[in-house]
Amino acid sequence: MSETKFKPVLGLWDATMIVAGSMIGSGIFIVGADILRNVGGSGWLIAVWLITGFMTITAAVSYGELSGMFPKAGGQYVYLKEAYNPLIAFLYGWSFFAVIQTGTIAAVGVAFSKFTAYLIPAVSEDLVLINLGVMTISPAQILSIVIIVLLTYINTRGVEGGKVIQTTFTVAKLLSLFGLIVFGLIMMKGDVWTANWTNAWDLHKLNADGSIETYMTIAAVGAIAAAMVGSIFSSDAWNNVTFIAGEIKNPQRNIGLSLFLGTLIVTIIYVTANIMYTAVLPLHEIAYAEKDRVAVAASHVIFGDIGTIIIALMIMVSTFGCNNGLILSGARVYYTMAKDGLFFRQAGELNKFAVPQQSLWVQCILASLWCLSGKYGDLLDMVSFVVVLFYMLTIIGIFILRRKRPDAPRPYKAFGYPVLPLIYIMMGITFCSLLIIYKPKFTWPGLIITLIGIPIYYFAVQQKKK
Repeated sequence: MSETKFKPVLGLWDATMIVAGSMIGSGIFIVGADILRNVGGSGWLIAVWLITGFMTITAAVSYGELSGMFPKAGGQYVYLKEAYNPLIAFLYGWSFFAVIQTGTIAAVGVAFSKFTAYLIPAVSEDLVLINLGVMTISPAQILSIVIIVLLTYINTRGVEGGKVIQTTFTVAKLLSLFGLIVFGLIMMKGDVWTANWTNAWDLHKLNADGSIETYMTIAAVGAIAAAMVGSIFSSDAWNNVTFIAGEIKNPQRNIGLSLFLGTLIVTIIYVTANIMYTAVLPLHEIAYAEKDRVAVAASHVIFGDIGTIIIALMIMVSTFGCNNGLILSGARVYYTMAKDGLFFRQAGELNKFAVPQQSLWVQCILASLWCLSGKYGDLLDMVSFVVVLFYMLTIIGIFILRRKRPDAPRPYKAFGYPVLPLIYIMMGITFCSLLIIYKPKFTWPGLIITLIGIPIYYFAVQQKKK
């Protein structure tokens, strides 16, 4: 027998763990290398993380107002529908399904496999398990798919199982990251720190041979935007908690509060982790760590040879928990779209455990296909551009709804309105514009995939009328 509505079983602690756990995947262990190659100095490395943290927290507290007004499953999809129209909401939902959520699940799954290979070399991404001629499939890709299928199955059995995994793995990775930071700062090398923070604000490109390239003024801003791709991807998915509003107790209060607490905790950890990297590793070793695995290089300095195993285990825990949060929450968007007649009808049904089982499996299939399609960095670039685009539209929606519905109940109002939301919008426009100019290879495909949703929307509307 199927359930007809969601069960509100998640409290503030659970919601905060979903925010933090969905944000922390593998990025903090890896992307610092690419950031530093683009900006060249320790000061700018930390500045990129601080700018990203400011944007993330600002967006999160702004979403608190929307979550209080519309405490229902679907989150951002619902906010866009209420502020704009069903087409804009559908384009978000379509992009979310086609690229944002499924691509992120795939990227995190592939990262899990890459670090599992440290402990089990047989699952290395460098090995070929299946050769199809036009493409090869590695054991790492197969393992990432197995993990996605496993977590999907667990989440079809009810939200309680997903909650236990999320809380356990998030607490484990927060504590282990905190421990890594503390040990790293204790083992701080004075000469390395001094060298890294001398001329820390010289903005330049750092080359593999140790040489540097100075930027012209406009290119310098582009370099910062390119560097932020990694930090934004690493800080994304904080909004996932809004998708499961139907399963959160007192959602008007707890969603906004969990958004603030979760993003603040993660931002502090991300900034201090990167400060720790500059305390133990020379800049060149951060920028050109083997396969960008900065945390592995730092852990090797801190703990010796066993450091590699420690980081591998940390990232396995981190990415496993991260993907659980992404899988658990993402399916609720497709459920709400299906209820609106804009997705597969079966996706709008709950099973006997009060979860959208069909939505979970459709998401699983597409994420698995993404795992087979390409590299972590390719998905990262595509996702970051589209994500920020819709974050901006959603925050602009706060201004629209203040004008359209001035008397609507707002249990929580956007902090710093209108100044902070406006700053976020301006920063988002700058980031997206610069990304189109300087990293068009993967930003355009993300935009094109979004626009493909327009004819799909009108087709779905016609089908609904029949």
